[in-house]
Amino acid sequence: MTAALRFRNLTLGYDRHPAVHHLDGTVEAGALVAVVGPNGAGKTTLLKGIVGVIPPLAGSIERDRAHPQEVAYLPQVLEIDRSFPITLYDFVAMGLWRSAGVLGGIGRKERARVETAIATVGLQGFENRTIGTLSGGQMQRALFARLLLQDAPLILLDEPFASVDSQTVRDLLAIVRRWHGEKRTVIAVLHDLEVVRTQFPEALLLAREPVAWGPTAEVLSAENLLRARRMSEAFDDSAEVCEVDAA
Repeated sequence: MTAALRFRNLTLGYDRHPAVHHLDGTVEAGALVAVVGPNGAGKTTLLKGIVGVIPPLAGSIERDRAHPQEVAYLPQVLEIDRSFPITLYDFVAMGLWRSAGVLGGIGRKERARVETAIATVGLQGFENRTIGTLSGGQMQRALFARLLLQDAPLILLDEPFASVDSQTVRDLLAIVRRWHGEKRTVIAVLHDLEVVRTQFPEALLLAREPVAWGPTAEVLSAENLLRARRMSEAFDDSAEVCEVDAA
């Protein structure tokens, strides 16, 4: 199979303090992978490293050479400034920027795509609402609609089901399954282990370093989860970059 991503001795961090240590492995094209672990385990940092927001402190991230720039990224909803006075329609239409350009016009075909995306996530009738008036679940649906328009082969989701109602979770999971059926590569940071067990065939368990990576049932064993918890309790936030990284 073609590799969508390869991590080679990857270390990521902030101000030279590592948050992800020595990650090696391959994400195959079309994989559906959940990234799990304790709070502060480096899950969000890993996604930001893949997007390119955070450069590696050591090692590398290699992307599919056929589609090196085509990544759709859903950040945590708390990172989005919802005070900006933009309508839901215009917010979703921003997903077309790669094909239309930042200043590109939206024609009949593009408008139809925006309307279809909004309908797919169940937000018909909300087009003229500003994003600041949306509930948490509605905002997450809008974010998924924007991702649909990006039409990317690699999709990164950071806590996509956090603080939303159960019906929204079911509806958004249906979209994730659709992407998987279309052979897109989906990597999602998740906290609900039951969702991971039932919906994601592959999991990466992080505790600032990889604890386990592989079939979900094997990764989420009681032994591995206990090990991850104990490793998280031993975190030293003031630790310097390890000697291998510095070298």
